[in-house]
Amino acid sequence: MDKIGGKLPFQPKKNFMHDVQIANENAKTGTEPLTHNRPRAFEPDWLTDIRVNLSAVERRCATLNTRRSVKKDQQVAWMLKAISCIDLTTLAGDDTPGRVRRLCAKAKNPVRPEILKGFGAEDLHLTTGAVCVYHTMVETAVEALKGTGIPVAAVSTGFPAGLSPFDVRLAEIRASVAAGAGEIDIVITRAHVLNGHWEALYDEVVAFKEACGSAHLKTIIATGELGNLTNVAKAALVCMMAGADFVKTSTGMESKNANLPVSLTMVRMIREFDERTGIKVGFKPAGGIRTAKEAVGYLVLMKEELGRRWLEPDLFRFGASGLLGDIERQLEYHLTGRYSAANRHPMG
Repeated sequence: MDKIGGKLPFQPKKNFMHDVQIANENAKTGTEPLTHNRPRAFEPDWLTDIRVNLSAVERRCATLNTRRSVKKDQQVAWMLKAISCIDLTTLAGDDTPGRVRRLCAKAKNPVRPEILKGFGAEDLHLTTGAVCVYHTMVETAVEALKGTGIPVAAVSTGFPAGLSPFDVRLAEIRASVAAGAGEIDIVITRAHVLNGHWEALYDEVVAFKEACGSAHLKTIIATGELGNLTNVAKAALVCMMAGADFVKTSTGMESKNANLPVSLTMVRMIREFDERTGIKVGFKPAGGIRTAKEAVGYLVLMKEELGRRWLEPDLFRFGASGLLGDIERQLEYHLTGRYSAANRHPMG
């Protein structure tokens, strides 16, 4: 976008630069490329030991943002980091190639240039973490993002219910990979969890993993439909045993989507899996995350529970469509002291 009136509508604030550096620290934190997770032996005894104390989880979540609040200038760096971890998503029945191309353009340039220049952050080469679409839009998104390094994620396996015939779900994964998707977001069969059929869930995810080939597998466990946090923890662990590269909370279409209690439960299983196997698995909260304040809260959760390494897009993503617009509005507010209309920050 051109500068407004041929000049910047505000002056760069140089004092932001120290804080903004947190958004571009890859070289300082040992973020070597991760290898894929691979299926390992199913361990039913590991599941037997899992119990989740709901009251303790809720107490921890209630204090998360009060003990570690991020204020004023430091918020800018955290919001820029959040942008780099967004899977910019469109999963609507009226999606068109034109809408997807516009979304990809936003993914490549998620914040207006004059805002980035105002923070002295124009050299960050900021993009979103990925673009997430239905299979029919994969080729359009791949073409629009060619040369950018931004991966295309495809929702698959009968998304969102996951109840289509099994061979159809496998074929859908293979078709999306063949079309150029670098990441596949699958949905599990919730009945396996609700009936305690953990080995059936393991076998299902192993088959999905094999169908993905070189693409990363993100498993959506649909936390709002699993009954309790113990089921959430066990489902996440089984998916990791089966080779999931990411575990994801929700499709975004359940009545209950991502929240801090289910997220805390899942990230602690990720931590336990890393401590026991040495394999780092990513986390993706999705559905209902719409504000910059919420996004920063999730980043604080990742930093405190898993460490700095999980603040990079290869290990953390937001599944969101409207979140980026609010972050951009908040960034502009930090520069101008005024909130702009939402239509100044369109997604597509």
